[in-house]
Amino acid sequence: MTPPSDPARIPGDAPDESELGRIAADLGLDIGAQHLAEYRLLIKQGLGGYSRLDELTSPPPTARHYDRDPGYLPGPEENPYNGWAWRCSIKGAPYGPLAGRRVAVKDNISVAGVPMMNGSPIMRGFIPHEDATVVTRLLNAGAEIVGKTAVPAFCADAAGVTALEPQPSNPYDPTRLPGASSSGNAVVIVSGQADLAVGGDQGGSIRLPAAWSGCVGLKPTYGLVPYTGAFPLERTLDHIGPMAASVADCAAMLEVMAGADGLDPRQQLDLAIGSYTDMLDEGLRGLRVGVLREGFAIPGVSEPDVDAAVLAAAETLARGGAEVMEVSVPLHSDGLSIWSAIVFQGATELVARGDAIGANWNGHFDLDLVDFYRRAKPAHPAEFSPTVVFTVLFGTYLTEQCGHRYYVKAQNVARELGRQYAAALETVDVLLLPTAGMKATERRTDGSIAQIVARALGNMHNTAPFDATGNPALSLPCGFSDGLPIGLMLVGRRYDDETVLRVGHAYEQLRGPLAVHPPKIADRR
Repeated sequence: MTPPSDPARIPGDAPDESELGRIAADLGLDIGAQHLAEYRLLIKQGLGGYSRLDELTSPPPTARHYDRDPGYLPGPEENPYNGWAWRCSIKGAPYGPLAGRRVAVKDNISVAGVPMMNGSPIMRGFIPHEDATVVTRLLNAGAEIVGKTAVPAFCADAAGVTALEPQPSNPYDPTRLPGASSSGNAVVIVSGQADLAVGGDQGGSIRLPAAWSGCVGLKPTYGLVPYTGAFPLERTLDHIGPMAASVADCAAMLEVMAGADGLDPRQQLDLAIGSYTDMLDEGLRGLRVGVLREGFAIPGVSEPDVDAAVLAAAETLARGGAEVMEVSVPLHSDGLSIWSAIVFQGATELVARGDAIGANWNGHFDLDLVDFYRRAKPAHPAEFSPTVVFTVLFGTYLTEQCGHRYYVKAQNVARELGRQYAAALETVDVLLLPTAGMKATERRTDGSIAQIVARALGNMHNTAPFDATGNPALSLPCGFSDGLPIGLMLVGRRYDDETVLRVGHAYEQLRGPLAVHPPKIADRR
């Protein structure tokens, strides 16, 4: 790692009265000049205890195992769809449920000794010293980590508009976007360069690339998979989950990755982890599927051929033995607005002000990341993407004008949205709707900032609400139109990921092989 030129150290002396006066004014405090000297003395006394912290060692979350080398930046021949940000080979245990499987890791998830750019030149030079919990679990299960996959800038882009050059392209049509932010994952799976991939999802970032690029992706129940070791966006929205060519492979990955690690405050420590593969072949008899009315015919968003393909999938499930009925969750139509109010202020506090770590939580902190990112932000002020700039400008404005009123209200209303989904899921076992209302859109880098942001964030109407409520949501291909994949989304009760996977697997068996395939490439690593 190219370290921050000078890791943050506690100042040798307390601020003088003028500096304290500036800080007080920024905080809206009225402190008379006669008291500033007293506060300065208190601060100077308080600083004494901090010097000892510099002498203490912050332990990593887990011991680092398995030989590795730093890998390399792949050339065009082995990266034709630009899905890779970096190639490497880290072989895990010689046996296990994932033995011999090639796994790609989204480039906002730490792999010790391998660069992590998180889609931005701001992070160039950062090399984690720790493996994320999910990376350790995958290696312990016998997997081989074969590379880090490309993402758009700080993963704040649901389409792939703001990805670094060379940008990932849709394997079915290179002129189209692949979906994001786990775009590289979908690209390397669909093109045959990896068997499995681990991605992240805050607003649809696993499911949207799965839908647009034609693979399977699961956003598990919130907190089921530990987020420890991944660059966050908003702590109440952060999810990690599997991506693969089949539902069965996603289930196998989830069995390995799920469970509390004792380091992530997003998780319950008493998580009951099931066997996500055991129920796959139980079929559809006795299961009820609810076609979510509000997920279709979204004005200005939904394409008729997408809606038709998803409704045809519902008919397939009915022929396979499921009971299919229409259900309604009126607040779903407001889900994107609820999610937006959470992410704009939450991400601003965490990523812009909190050095990607924030405060007021108990878990494992990556000190190297904090130091690096704190130094890197002001060194590259022009390198933030339009989506990131828009997020922090809007979030800061809202906080200055309204405090956290709308963030708090959105979190409260999100719980009501979750209750409405739960009520619908008392009458059915899963909800069914399109993952995205439209097929993959054309890649365009021209236009105003407003147009760029709209293209980057305009496909999240059906995905983002379930990040706010934490329900498990699975995207899998259900057809093609104009040669482009269409994604079907199945949503279940919290912590009932088994049923979602069971229905998805049954649908795959009924659907049969897809009629359209992208060109595969040989893995010439």
